[in-house]
Amino acid sequence: MHNFFGPPMAAIFIGMFVFMAVATVAGIISEYKKRQMELEPLRAAIERGQQLDPAIIERLMAREPYQNQDINPVHLRVGGIISIAAGIGVALLSPTVLVALPKWVFPLLGIGGLAVCVGIGLLVSARVVERSRTHA
Repeated sequence: MHNFFGPPMAAIFIGMFVFMAVATVAGIISEYKKRQMELEPLRAAIERGQQLDPAIIERLMAREPYQNQDINPVHLRVGGIISIAAGIGVALLSPTVLVALPKWVFPLLGIGGLAVCVGIGLLVSARVVERSRTHA
């Protein structure tokens, strides 16, 4: 019987964290490139010595603050439903691995329970956002 919590599992976790790091850095770089492309017309106009309207400069330089973006409760509900469904699916998967990987039954049940808890938290947060909008 193989030791599934040994080096193969460590390699999976290392690969997962490397993927997350690369995805994060790629997101940062793409956001930088997008911002650079937004400001390129302004830079070209300044280099040519054209007179620029202050309103246009202000609009191009202004960034959309994340604080002013409203949270849509529907998005939270959809994420909650998907998380709960995935958690139930993982929990239902755990008995099927009983014969081949008996050590994985309880970890899979735990992962499924965690996903269900995350889904419930998303549904509760959707309700909190709705209530705060009606009271404000």
